[in-house]
Amino acid sequence: MTKFKSYISFFAGAVLLLSACSKNDDYAVPSPKDQLQNDCIKRSLGPNLVNGNIEFAYAMALPKTKGKLVSAQVEATIPGAAGTYLENRSFYTNSSGTDIPVKIGDPSINNGNNTTTNFTVDTNAATLRYFYQVPEEARGKKVSFTFTAKSSDGETVTYKMGPYNVSKMDMALDLGVNDGDSTYISIADMKVYKKSQTVDPAKIDLIYMFRTFPNVTFKHALVAPAAPKEYLTDFVVPAGATNDVRLVKAYNLRDQQLARMQYGVFIDDPDFQAQDFSNMPDFFLNIKQEAGTWVETADGKYRAYIYFNVVDDTKKRMTISIKRYAMK
Repeated sequence: MTKFKSYISFFAGAVLLLSACSKNDDYAVPSPKDQLQNDCIKRSLGPNLVNGNIEFAYAMALPKTKGKLVSAQVEATIPGAAGTYLENRSFYTNSSGTDIPVKIGDPSINNGNNTTTNFTVDTNAATLRYFYQVPEEARGKKVSFTFTAKSSDGETVTYKMGPYNVSKMDMALDLGVNDGDSTYISIADMKVYKKSQTVDPAKIDLIYMFRTFPNVTFKHALVAPAAPKEYLTDFVVPAGATNDVRLVKAYNLRDQQLARMQYGVFIDDPDFQAQDFSNMPDFFLNIKQEAGTWVETADGKYRAYIYFNVVDDTKKRMTISIKRYAMK
């Protein structure tokens, strides 16, 4: 039999966590009641992306004298993708600050808009994590959630979260380019292509090169196929590759979702719309690690932000991550 300390102390901890994350300075710790209660916080940060997760922590508790928890459910206004689930483990934080899981029930079941976990242990308090995998259907829309807990004495309590905007953006992480073969970057496909592959030249937006010259700082570079030949140096551009993208250099913009570091900065849909590509160059030379560049494709269909995760002079390679926004 699994028991927790008390529903009062449990909720105090949960609400304090909510207060720390909330921007609402008027939030106050609710008074304990002799009934089933619940609370919820959104744990994930940044824009909500298709194929990514929106994560919540859902807390529920009732006095021991009132019975035990029997089920928890989340209803989304748009059904989640296949990876959506509600944890069947409750988490509490020990004295060292470590989250400790305790199994409380069967694995969750998805049925349309609903995700349900049934409790199989005798407990009167739990905090379950809910992971909503954003489906393609939600792109550019809003999604809301209704959390519900039920107890053995017949009580039901709900908590509503949202609505949350789902971004129109796409994201691709950790794409490798190297001077030897993996050279072509396609914003349209969100992929890197090798010179040895058969590639539609119309899909080549940028060419990665590494060059060193006695009196010119070139090194790592991204160059459009249509850029002046002096920037392409000795590179032979494939026949039919004529895209002329525009680039806006950004040396100190470290998006947390691309960098996977705690910078606390997130590029979102309006940031792409605000960029001005007028009179911008079609090349970026001497690229540095943790810098980035805004890109607009030749047809104006896409804008993107490319972040340079790894820049390696020795191996003449880079690792890049991309966010892309469809303008049309």
